[in-house]
Amino acid sequence: MTDPAPRTTALDAVHRALGATLTDFAGWSMPLRYGSERAEHTAVREAAGLFDLSHMGELTVMGAEAGAFLDHALVGRLGTLAVGRARYTMICDAAGGILDDLIVYRLADDTFLVVANAANTPTVLDALRARLGGPAPAGGAFDAEVRDDRDAYALIAVQGPASPAVLGRLTDADLAGLKYYAGLPGTVAGRPALIARTGYTGEDGFELFCAPADAEALWHALTEAGREDGLVPCGLACRDTLRLEAGMPLYGNELSTSTTPFDAGLGRVVKFDKPGDFVGRDALAAAAERAEAEAPRVLVGLTGRGRRVPRAGYPVVDASGTPIGLVTSGAPSPTLGRPIAMAYVDPASAAPGTEGVAVDIRGAHEPHDVVALPFYRRQK
Repeated sequence: MTDPAPRTTALDAVHRALGATLTDFAGWSMPLRYGSERAEHTAVREAAGLFDLSHMGELTVMGAEAGAFLDHALVGRLGTLAVGRARYTMICDAAGGILDDLIVYRLADDTFLVVANAANTPTVLDALRARLGGPAPAGGAFDAEVRDDRDAYALIAVQGPASPAVLGRLTDADLAGLKYYAGLPGTVAGRPALIARTGYTGEDGFELFCAPADAEALWHALTEAGREDGLVPCGLACRDTLRLEAGMPLYGNELSTSTTPFDAGLGRVVKFDKPGDFVGRDALAAAAERAEAEAPRVLVGLTGRGRRVPRAGYPVVDASGTPIGLVTSGAPSPTLGRPIAMAYVDPASAAPGTEGVAVDIRGAHEPHDVVALPFYRRQK
């Protein structure tokens, strides 16, 4: 039995016309790069880049108890989120393992948009629907509904220091008043869109949720509007190096069902002080205590002293060659000009500047420096 053909986004014809190298990613045919991934990376750091992110999964949660339901289903506190704001959060299983990391937008008092990673969207959808059964504040099931809206949206991101100028030429929305992790309905090039100041690159930028039928028109309008600023189309390859430099975790690398938010150094997203119970509370409380007393491992940054690049799964070793951890993500950093990686290591070797740390790259112990994350922080 052969695998089904990957799904295509509303921008597939555009990618092919631009000569993109396409790859199968989470069951989708997505652009990996259009030319040089290093040039695309640099464009986002210095000017602007345009991404098709339509493989991400959009789920709408609505109803009188939508906020209370999300407080029960997720680890964050969403019921107090203001209309027009967004929040990074996670959905965990009963054992505290991470099912996915999410961005949740509050579109109205009784309506939220939950954006999940492409490969995890079916899992998140099933988990949310299973959790509708309660317990609601009044007992029993929640007065809420979870709707699969993946086919209702295309998602385009414009990222980089020039992105406000580029988008500003196409919309009369108040971009200057739009805070980080906020979103507002508006029009872009005459097309309706949810305009969100979010992203996954470490730069200022916007994500535009629009109807699939409008995606090509928006892409072409943004391309034309950004031409004078150096905007270029960007693929998933540079998206990964950008997020790695920014120290942002990737599901399947730094995050998994065998990892709790506290293991990943993201315990701050778990809100124990919210009202009512939530899925995973007891296990997460135990994980918090364990992390406070003696963390089993710590997520750190590594920078290579040589040119060989550590990759996910490579062992991290100490001066005696004893394994002390494992690389979760690694790549050559276009901005730093040296290899970088994230790795889980023993707490005793997690402090920045720890001596003698190396990565076993095909049998050779390549010296690396332990550094604080992120590797790159944009100047505001």
